[in-house]
Amino acid sequence: MSEQNAADRFAVQDVLLNYTCAVDERDMVQYRNCFADDVEVVGFGEEVFHGGDVWTEYVTEALKAYGPTQHMLGPMFAKIDGDVAHTRTDVQAHHYLIDAPKTTLTLWATYKSDMKKIDGEWKITRHELVSRGTRIQSDQ
Repeated sequence: MSEQNAADRFAVQDVLLNYTCAVDERDMVQYRNCFADDVEVVGFGEEVFHGGDVWTEYVTEALKAYGPTQHMLGPMFAKIDGDVAHTRTDVQAHHYLIDAPKTTLTLWATYKSDMKKIDGEWKITRHELVSRGTRIQSDQ
């Protein structure tokens, strides 16, 4: 593996790490920076989202239903070809419901993300959530 390939692999991984940290910290500026302006997002319901601003607005509103969240990523598989990358990353996400703080929604899923190097930075150009299952659990 070349030094450039290794650097790109770390940079691509950092995009999704920034993505999950930004969601959990509610830093929507950092979150938006993970996406290309013309990103396509699928798998988060029936709607297909087009555009980084549209997607970030949707997530900002959707997060209002939750208190704390924690997104944990599994190993990432990344195929990098020049300035384009295709990734597959497992995720487990815990969401505390704002209206029922002792209730958690746990999601098991896979992120399939395509990325492109734009102005020297890796950005997500297509992001797909493939749900593996969910569970709602109450501690009450």
